[in-house]
Amino acid sequence: MSQVTSRMQFDSTEIRELVSRYPSMGPRYTSYPTAVDFVDGFGEADLARSLDQPDGADPAGDLSIYLHLPFCQHLCFYCGCNKVLTRNRERGIEYLDVLYREMDLWRARLGGARRVRQFHLGGGTPTFFDSGQIRSLVEQVGRRFSLDHDDPDHDFSIEIDPRTVDTADVGALADIGFNRFSIGVQDFDPDVQKAVHRVQDAGHIAALVAGARSAGVRSINFDLIYGLPLQTVGSFRRTIEQVIECLPDRLSIYQYAHLPERFAPQRRIDAATLPSVEDRLALQQLTIDMLSEAGYVHIGMDHFALPNDPLVKALDDGSLRRSFQGYTTHSDCELLGMGVSAIGELGDCLYQNRKDLPAYYAAVNAGHLPLERGIAISKDDRVRRAVIMDIMCHGKVDKVAFAAAHGMTFEAAFPEAREGLTRMAEDGLVESGERLLSVTPRGRFLVRNVAMLFDRYRGTDAPARFSRTV
Repeated sequence: MSQVTSRMQFDSTEIRELVSRYPSMGPRYTSYPTAVDFVDGFGEADLARSLDQPDGADPAGDLSIYLHLPFCQHLCFYCGCNKVLTRNRERGIEYLDVLYREMDLWRARLGGARRVRQFHLGGGTPTFFDSGQIRSLVEQVGRRFSLDHDDPDHDFSIEIDPRTVDTADVGALADIGFNRFSIGVQDFDPDVQKAVHRVQDAGHIAALVAGARSAGVRSINFDLIYGLPLQTVGSFRRTIEQVIECLPDRLSIYQYAHLPERFAPQRRIDAATLPSVEDRLALQQLTIDMLSEAGYVHIGMDHFALPNDPLVKALDDGSLRRSFQGYTTHSDCELLGMGVSAIGELGDCLYQNRKDLPAYYAAVNAGHLPLERGIAISKDDRVRRAVIMDIMCHGKVDKVAFAAAHGMTFEAAFPEAREGLTRMAEDGLVESGERLLSVTPRGRFLVRNVAMLFDRYRGTDAPARFSRTV
């Protein structure tokens, strides 16, 4: 998307009328095909067929490693993550032992200690574990893979629940080698915090940021959510003002996806207190306006960064991509996901580990990679993925470059999208010329709907499997 953000004003009637013409739910496109398109029963034999092809995984290629640590001490009502709610620390010890065995299986399958340029601990709550356990975990990863601390562009990041750490803890995490922190803020308003069962002090979070800065952490991300119960434009304005005072390097500001039929904790949220479609769009526009005025660059959809951030450089030079961690600068790295429910992308396949903890333990302890679902990526998938990622990451598709890369014109490749693109052009969401298909500032709010036109898997899935596009 362009770094220049145009202010768009919508009235309630226009919002209802516009949104009513397009699917209200759709993928976030952190991958293509999306996770809901994975095939049950995708196993080690399927993985081997994909990885052992001549154009499969690069045996010497760099890796991005994601480790899923599912344990949480506290239940957040909005959460849809794979998690295990417990205060029993012994359960974490058992989990780490099994995770190390899974690492051994993957190292054997990949044929050696490949270089790791991006390393991320997610959850759950990674800071459920104390700094000593996290240090041991990083050391265990380093014994099986090559953690490249010397690469100036390396990203070693960890998600932090501020309720579980103090300034000494963030110093210890920096000493272990983490140079990026992602802090779960969600909202600073006390009433909203109570409504979602996540009460945390703004002053404590500011102190954690200061402690991380003094410890040499080079990048801090805040996670926020708009569309939560009791949020208003006024209350969220105050939250963003407090966020700007902390000056995080990056911001991920997600739209809350209310899917109580899928996520039991969300049944504790009173749906009557959720913002309307109009209010959600107003919250999104408020966020873009305030952060742009404060000097942040709108990377795309729900991500923002300060002008000197590597994400901005990747946006400018065309190397920005999306992954299961959101927007990323490491598009040349294959993603190795490990841990219960973790998702990975290796060679020409996507996979997900078993989501049930006992089943995950059983598979690993029996000497098997704990695969549950996955998909082999076809030639058609690769073509569509390139277009969808260009739309999601850059807001445009170069039709001339597409034809040169794939040996066919853009229009010939996607005849089924012609009608939808015409309608979106009439609504001012896209502009289509001889060279470029571009998403307009107005279309930015429905960019997922634009991408859906090129998704061959859509049309048979129940809409409730996805979050709202607006």
